[in-house]
Amino acid sequence: MEFDKKVYEEKMEKTLSNLQEEYVNIRAGRANPHILDKIQVDYYGTPTNIQGVANVSVPEARMIQIQPWDASLIKDIEHAIIASDIGLTPANDGKIIRLVFPELTEERRKELVKDVKKKGENAKVAIRNIRRDANETIKKQSKANEISEDEQKTLEDEIQKLTDSYVKKVDSAIENKSDEVMTV
Repeated sequence: MEFDKKVYEEKMEKTLSNLQEEYVNIRAGRANPHILDKIQVDYYGTPTNIQGVANVSVPEARMIQIQPWDASLIKDIEHAIIASDIGLTPANDGKIIRLVFPELTEERRKELVKDVKKKGENAKVAIRNIRRDANETIKKQSKANEISEDEQKTLEDEIQKLTDSYVKKVDSAIENKSDEVMTV
C-alpha cells in the first residue's frame, strides 16, 4: 500500500475552507449577503435558501436588501431571519425586507477578534491532528517494512512542510479577518 500525501493535503485544505466559511458568518459591521446562505425559507413545502426565492443586494455598506420574487413570501422570509441566529432584525415595507447592520462598538469588535482567533486555533489543532494521523500511517508502513527508514524520514518531512504551510495560511486568515473586524 502506497502512502498518499494527497489525502492529508485535501483534509488540510478542507479544514482551511471550513475556517473561511466560519469567518463569513462573523459580522464585521459591513453587510455581507453570505450571512444569509444557511437560512432556509419554506417555499411551497420545500426548504429553499433566501437567494433561491428573492433578489438579495447590498445597496449600502451596512444594509442588505431582500426583494422576494413572490410578495407572499415576505412574512416567511422575515420569520426565517428572526429564527436564525444572525442577530439582525428585519424591517419590511410590504415589498422589500431590509437588514441594517449596526455599527460595532470597540468592545464588541474585540470580542469578535477573540472569536476569530479561537476558531483559527481550532483549525490549527485540526491540521496538527491530520499531521499526527499521517505520521502514524507512515510509521505503521515503516514497521510493516512497506517503506524504508529513508522514505519514512522523507515522508515525515514532507508532511511537516505541508503542515507548516497550512498553519501559515490559517495565521494569514486570522490576521486578515481580525484586521477586517477592527477596521471602523
